[in-house]
Amino acid sequence: MTALTPREGRVNRPERLENTARLIPGGLFIVFEGIDGTGKTTQLHLLAEKLRQRGYAVVSTREPTEGVYGQKIRELFVDRGAASPERELELFIADREQHVRETIEPALADGCIVICDRYYLSTVAYQGANGIDPESILAKNKDFPVPDLAIILEIDPLDGIQRIENQRREAPNTFEKEANLQKVAKIFAAMEQAYIQRINGSGTIEEIHDLVLETVTRVLARKTGRAAAAAG
Repeated sequence: MTALTPREGRVNRPERLENTARLIPGGLFIVFEGIDGTGKTTQLHLLAEKLRQRGYAVVSTREPTEGVYGQKIRELFVDRGAASPERELELFIADREQHVRETIEPALADGCIVICDRYYLSTVAYQGANGIDPESILAKNKDFPVPDLAIILEIDPLDGIQRIENQRREAPNTFEKEANLQKVAKIFAAMEQAYIQRINGSGTIEEIHDLVLETVTRVLARKTGRAAAAAG
C-alpha cells in the first residue's frame, strides 16, 4: 500500500488478557473522531474504564502511534510545512498499517473491545483539509478494518481551541489553527458512513460520557446478540 519500508519502532501494544475477561467473537472496534479539543481522549478513558468494570477485555490505543512513523507525524505538529501533503498522508497510512498489524487485528482476533483515539476518518478530514481529495484518502484506507462504531464528537472549532488553550494549557499546534479546524469540521460533517454516531461535545464530561455509554451499549448488544445467534 505504501513505498515506505522501515518496520522498527514500537506501536501501541495490547496488554495481556485476564483469564476471566468477557470476550466477544471477532472483537468490537470503536473509534473516537472529531476536531481537536472535543474531549475524545477523556471520553475514551472513561469508556474503557467502564467497560473493564463490566468485565470486558479492553485495549485502548491511539493514532498517531508511538512507532517510527507516528513519531515522524508528531514532528509535523511543530512544523507541518516540513512535509508535502502527499508525504504527510503517506506517513499516516504507513503508521496505520503497522498499528493494524501489530495491535488492532490481534486484539480483535482475541475477542477484545478495541477503542482507538483517531483512525482513518481523521485522516480523511485532516488530510482532506490539507488539499487532498477526501474520497481518494478513503480509498487508500479501504483495506483496513472497518469500525463497528465511530463516535464523532462535535463542537464549534473556536470552542475546541479555547479548550486546548485553557484546559491543556497549550498553544494550538500546526494542525489546530482555527482556519484548518473549520475545514476539518466541514469534512467531518459531510461524512455519511453507517457506523458513525454523532454526539454533541459541548456538554459536561459526565453528560457526554452518559451519551457515549448509551451509544456503545446499543452497539455492544447488537454485536453480542449476533454472535450468540451464530453460535446457536
